[in-house]
Amino acid sequence: MFEQLKAPRRVVITGFGCVTPIGIGKDAFWDGLREGRSGVRRIESFDVSDSAVQIAAEIPEFDWRSQLNPKDIKHVPRTVPLALAAAREAVDDSGLAPLSLSREERQSFGVVLGTGGGGLEFTERQYRFWFEGEEKKASIYTIPSSTHGGLSSELSMVFGLHGLSHIVSTGCTSSTDAIAYAAQHISLGRQDKMLAGGVDSPIARGILEGFNVMTVLTRAWNDQPERASRPFSKDRSGIVIGEGSWIYVLETLESAQERGAKIYAEIKGYGATCDAYHRVRLEEDAIEPARAMAIAMADANVRPEEIDHVNLHGTSTQLNDRIETRAIRNAFNSHAENLRMSATKSQVGHPQGASGSAGIGSALLALHDGTIAPTINLDIPDEECDLDYTPNTAANGQEITTVLCNCIGFGSKNSALVIGKI
Repeated sequence: MFEQLKAPRRVVITGFGCVTPIGIGKDAFWDGLREGRSGVRRIESFDVSDSAVQIAAEIPEFDWRSQLNPKDIKHVPRTVPLALAAAREAVDDSGLAPLSLSREERQSFGVVLGTGGGGLEFTERQYRFWFEGEEKKASIYTIPSSTHGGLSSELSMVFGLHGLSHIVSTGCTSSTDAIAYAAQHISLGRQDKMLAGGVDSPIARGILEGFNVMTVLTRAWNDQPERASRPFSKDRSGIVIGEGSWIYVLETLESAQERGAKIYAEIKGYGATCDAYHRVRLEEDAIEPARAMAIAMADANVRPEEIDHVNLHGTSTQLNDRIETRAIRNAFNSHAENLRMSATKSQVGHPQGASGSAGIGSALLALHDGTIAPTINLDIPDEECDLDYTPNTAANGQEITTVLCNCIGFGSKNSALVIGKI
């Protein structure tokens, strides 16, 4: 058992891995961000010829079979190989080798992942087998693999990690909350190291139609998919669904320094609130998302004017982008005019529960080499979205030491994470 600590331990990121619509692996992802590349394309994984929405940010070049024993392919959702690939890169990047650690060390090495849909696309596929008369194609693990909890278990088994193995599912804020939850366990001495981040793959016919019924998906860009996700542009018309996985290795600053590990950033502060207002809509006053950001800054012991960059939720819907802009003004007051911000979803679409971890990956690029990724497709200024979102072209050579990552989710949940250089 861990003894009660006299003071919280500082928590840092020492490994990063990802599988994204604009590149597989950290370096490819960062190159895609710098170039302002769009990962949105016509859906290839199923027939969309009769659908009102025919585009998504898929990753067709990802070979998910490369991550699994062939006999296991039919038994897991697509989120599992996406998470495994990102986690393997993150672990390698950190310089750790979990299976070479003692059992006692692995008992304090855990997993916390955020996901919105988890195994939902897998569930849909399995039920189609059952209800369309192809039962023999269905997996005997339909039930455990359809639940969210099995996702973290897969990573725990592959890496031999005996620490906690948890899933956070709070909608679009899931991975922001998961990373904060993991960091808090390390800070309090309950775990020493964690794999933390987010993964989602909500690209399936039934899921697409479900989002479509809510009228939150854009229908205007089927012929020009790369232009479809356009946060903060006046002609924005809705979300583009995306998929991907962004996973990090977290450990104490002391541990990282002792082993000479590369340190990407310190996790400095976290805040979360709820509008308590509506199942999907945000409240117009933007009080609660602003308060989440204020709590995160207070937790990090930084003033608003000490934040150099904000990674935005930026869904490309009329409502969300307008209210997020208002929340930024509420949280930062006059400093909002000085902030350079960006919306990662303009390039990777909306990966649901993995949104926050995708934004943190972009924030690490800003901290790592002073490059703020662009908000692409921001073509028409909107008088209600009148801040600096880094339109269309990356901003290079920036002095970035502290970043706030903002997330807003269904159920009017709000989460913010502050990270920065040591």
